[in-house]
Amino acid sequence: MSIDVAVIPAAGRGTRMRPATRVVSKALLTVVDRPAIQYAVEEAARAGVKEAIVVVDLDTGHLISQHFSLEGPLPGLEDVQLRPVVQEEPLGLGHAVNAAAHMVGDRTFFCLLADDIVRPGHDLLPSLAAGSHDGRVSVLCLRELTDEQLVTKGVAVPASEVEDGYLDLSGAVEKPSLEAAPSRLGLLGRYVFTSEVFEILEQLEPGRGGEIQLTDAINELGRRKRLRGHVATSDILDVGTPIGLLEASVVLGEHQFGSEFSTWLEDERES
Repeated sequence: MSIDVAVIPAAGRGTRMRPATRVVSKALLTVVDRPAIQYAVEEAARAGVKEAIVVVDLDTGHLISQHFSLEGPLPGLEDVQLRPVVQEEPLGLGHAVNAAAHMVGDRTFFCLLADDIVRPGHDLLPSLAAGSHDGRVSVLCLRELTDEQLVTKGVAVPASEVEDGYLDLSGAVEKPSLEAAPSRLGLLGRYVFTSEVFEILEQLEPGRGGEIQLTDAINELGRRKRLRGHVATSDILDVGTPIGLLEASVVLGEHQFGSEFSTWLEDERES
């Protein structure tokens, strides 16, 4: 199905990237030659999105808007309308997504976390849209996790076997212990949501860490049998940590600059 709107939460405080994010929003941290948020908007545009709703904080929203509008639209984003919306308090990822409810309305939408950048040539959004039963159910992007990753992410609760890359889900758990994890399938930061998620988020009580957790809303979608998962065959680049930012810069640098950068990198390793 065709999905023309995306919600991109970009109001996070970036505590894992301090001191770089003491003043600069983590969404504006540079990865090779552009800020992280631009990769997310470009990915959404490749999936056919015409409206990108970026959830910002009070301090940096104008900077993000300026980046995309100063001196005209960026190449490849001429047909995408950027619409910032302010999350006035940092009350969790679920709260951030819900800040876009009045702009999305009753449409099915993509949700992309700006911390996560897809590897070149491995876009995930088209597969999520294809698994949504024409926008009738929400779909999570999933990936097999290591023990170290398992306790840092939301983890899906399977309700069926994987068939052709998809499975039914009965819920999700936020950052479980190894012993309590319902599976090894972790949430990758790419979603298709029906507007039903807003009704759930509006009624949610604070969960883990005293925040409105998106994973708790996802769990409720599963309880209502309105949730599927797509198991990705490639990993995603997490630029929300210093080591992740370095790794992403190498992967994307090699893709963008080819042999010139690869040769330098190999020489540097051998020196």
